[in-house]
Amino acid sequence: MSSQSRYPVQAAATTFQVIETLHHLDGAGVSELSEELEMPKSTVHDHLQTLTEAEYLVNENGTYHVGARFLELGGFARSQMKLYQVASPEIKKLANETGEHANLMIEEHGKGIFLNKAKGPDAVNLDTHIGKRVHLHTTALGKAILSRESEEVVDEIIDRHGLPGVTEKTITDRDELKSQLDEIRDRGYAIDDEERVIGMRCVAAPICNENDRPIGAISVSGPTNRFDDDIFKAEIPKSVLSTANVIEVNMTYS
Repeated sequence: MSSQSRYPVQAAATTFQVIETLHHLDGAGVSELSEELEMPKSTVHDHLQTLTEAEYLVNENGTYHVGARFLELGGFARSQMKLYQVASPEIKKLANETGEHANLMIEEHGKGIFLNKAKGPDAVNLDTHIGKRVHLHTTALGKAILSRESEEVVDEIIDRHGLPGVTEKTITDRDELKSQLDEIRDRGYAIDDEERVIGMRCVAAPICNENDRPIGAISVSGPTNRFDDDIFKAEIPKSVLSTANVIEVNMTYS
């Protein structure tokens, strides 16, 4: 499929390419961005100037960065989501109860997006941040969501985004992933055993609406030295499932 057919307004598509590449590079100048995007410097410069004058980028001595104005848009979008409003206090309780990271994820365009997170008193530092997008198959959160989707939807997501490996333990085989999704569906929760971050384990449960469709997932993650098998396969799943149930009930009746 050509870029012209995928993106009817090509100039807008280029603008977003510039923004996303700046985000990926953590800032860049005109020459570096031109080389990365394989576009003329004049084209890149025009887009950078337009975005800077519109206050979406900042120019620090010739190096352009994504600006905080995106935070206003993202913050507003998140605040309007009922799931965020209902789940946020429960995520905080879960983090305090377990002492670890508690996370809330949604799916959008076939990717997992971290919508909220809370850090318990014993939690380690991680690379996750609000708005971070990840491949669903690499996380317990994403697999929990996929487990409640139809096989057709799962195939569409795999066909679109693939199954790239993040660590040596990431599932990269379609049949293996589907087999694990069946297991998750049966037991009600998903696990991630160093599949996205080496040294970290995670347990997640889907959050479904009144029609039993997945609208998100919650999780608790912690280092492998604290998440031994007893905690990983018994205590944490119990807490995560209980919290998911509370959120589902509150979503229905709030």
